Amino acid sequence: MKHLAGVTHSLLRIVSGLLFIHPGGMKIFGWFGGMPSGVELTPLLVTAGVIELVCGTLILLGLLTRPAAFLASGEMAFAYFIGHFPHGFWPIQNHGEPAVLNCFIFLFFAANGGGPLSLDALLTRSPRRADVGAPA
Repeated sequence: MKHLAGVTHSLLRIVSGLLFIHPGGMKIFGWFGGMPSGVELTPLLVTAGVIELVCGTLILLGLLTRPAAFLASGEMAFAYFIGHFPHGFWPIQNHGEPAVLNCFIFLFFAANGGGPLSLDALLTRSPRRADVGAPA
C-alpha cells in the first residue's frame, strides 16, 4: 500500500501541475481561446500567468516542487481574496472553489514534496554503493 500512496501522490502532482499550466497559457499565449472578452490583461494577470506557467511546469516535472508549490499556493490564496472573496463569503457563492482547492493542494506539495516519481526524488537519491570486495 505504501507504493500505491507514493504513486497517487505523484499522480496528483502531475495532474495538478498540468492543469495549473492551462490558465497561464490562456493568459500569456492565448491558448484555449485566450482571455474572455471584456477581461483586460493587467500586469497583475500577466504576473499570475507567468507564475502559473513556470510553477505549473516545475510542479508537473516534480522539480523544485516545494518552492514552486509554495509560490503557487500563495498565488491561489491571493487570487481567491482579490478575485472571489469580494463577491461573497463562501466559495460556493463566489465561484472560488478551484482557487481554494488549488491553494491547499499546492500547500500539501510545499510541505510534502513531489513524491517518489519526481525529478526532485531522482536528483536526491544516492547512487547504490557496490559492496567492497564483492565479485564484479
